[in-house]
Amino acid sequence: MTRIETDVCVIGAGSGGLSVASGAVQMGADVVLLEGHKMGGDCLNYGCVPSKALLAAGHKAHGTSQGAFGVAGQDPAPDFAAAKDHVQATIAAIEPHDSQERFEGLGVRVIREFGRFISESEVQAGDHIIKARRFVIATGSRPFVPPIPGLDAVPHHTNETIFDLRERPDHLIIIGGGPIGLEMAQAHRRLGSKVTVLEGAKALGKDDPEAAAVVLETLRGEGIEIIEGAKASKVSEANGAIHVETEGGPSYSGSHLLIAVGRQVNVDKLDLEKAGVDFERGGVTVDAGLRSTNKRVYAVGDAAGGAQFTHVAGYHAGVIIRPMLFGLPAKARTDHIPWATYTAPELAQVGLTEAQAEEAHGDAVFVARAEFGGNDRGIATGQTKGFAKVMVVKGRPVGATIVGPQAGELIQIWSLAIANKLKMSAVASMIAPYPTLGEINKRAASAYFTPKLFESPMVKKVVGLVQKFGRP
Repeated sequence: MTRIETDVCVIGAGSGGLSVASGAVQMGADVVLLEGHKMGGDCLNYGCVPSKALLAAGHKAHGTSQGAFGVAGQDPAPDFAAAKDHVQATIAAIEPHDSQERFEGLGVRVIREFGRFISESEVQAGDHIIKARRFVIATGSRPFVPPIPGLDAVPHHTNETIFDLRERPDHLIIIGGGPIGLEMAQAHRRLGSKVTVLEGAKALGKDDPEAAAVVLETLRGEGIEIIEGAKASKVSEANGAIHVETEGGPSYSGSHLLIAVGRQVNVDKLDLEKAGVDFERGGVTVDAGLRSTNKRVYAVGDAAGGAQFTHVAGYHAGVIIRPMLFGLPAKARTDHIPWATYTAPELAQVGLTEAQAEEAHGDAVFVARAEFGGNDRGIATGQTKGFAKVMVVKGRPVGATIVGPQAGELIQIWSLAIANKLKMSAVASMIAPYPTLGEINKRAASAYFTPKLFESPMVKKVVGLVQKFGRP
């Protein structure tokens, strides 16, 4: 057994863990990084990266098939295996940035073993016992597979296996109508599969319902069957097909099954009790600074029990570096965290939705709005579906919703505004190059001032007096 003493021990080499390890070691700390599976974690190997690569292939096929602007559409004849080659090539291109070799080159000691606590100040990983001044739990999450009767006896996929499938599914049934389920639905539909989505409640139920409706209408228009209020009650296999029964409803049959109903945090095998770290099913119990009940131990990303996004894990890493290395106070915020669903059209959100803002602030909320149908670049490129709306309280944005082309890119300006407590005037005064989709944000900001400038009797009175008595 090898004993190691270090400043920082990071458990998990996903986005959050890698960010902590690289930041800490480059600032002079001694760092040990534990990873028992793949470097890069879920995002690189099974999540964000492969899903966006497969979506890109689907979007390319769809664009080729659609005639527009005097150019006839063509049958793209998608090669499903080649699309999966693109997925693997994308992972391979990004992989070196997250590799063991790169981090060892930075000075991090990388141990490719799972870690578990054996005391309040020690972790065991294989034949190594690591004692550290600070520990960071960055173990991420895995697909949650619900206990549907019969599911354990039927072949099915999660996001950890769907990208290894090289033969195009004839008919893919997806249980779960959240972002992962709908992204995979559109990708597979555009690559030639028939797709049925079964959602027990509302599809995209965590998003603004008006914006979600734009996405769902588009997906249904492409031939994707989306059944809401359809909770799976039993799964079986017969005659070469998979059958999914729903509570009080019909049965649906297909060739392949994907489970996309949520995530389960990876904290159950860490022996956290031995470290005096409180936790629940949703993750480690942490304070505003992401520190656990054991003051030596922090948690970031999915393990911290909050929003399950790669960029949140990276943000958390920056938060905990301050107290761990410099002894400075730091608190994690959530109001400026954006997220996006990368269907076409995309749907992005930061801060409060319209309903949440009205619940929190009542009549003080002003909703400033702009449509892609009024955006000149959108008109020129045939991308007029969707809108941007910004929830404003006392001149400052508290939330923004964008559904339409490049919504994931366009939402960033509102994250910037909320993070830095900017007023709407800061965005309204921005000069956007013409014509760009980004003008929609400026137009939404300007819409906040329209009633104040163009519908105000006082403004008109002042203008009249200036014109009458002012110098020529």
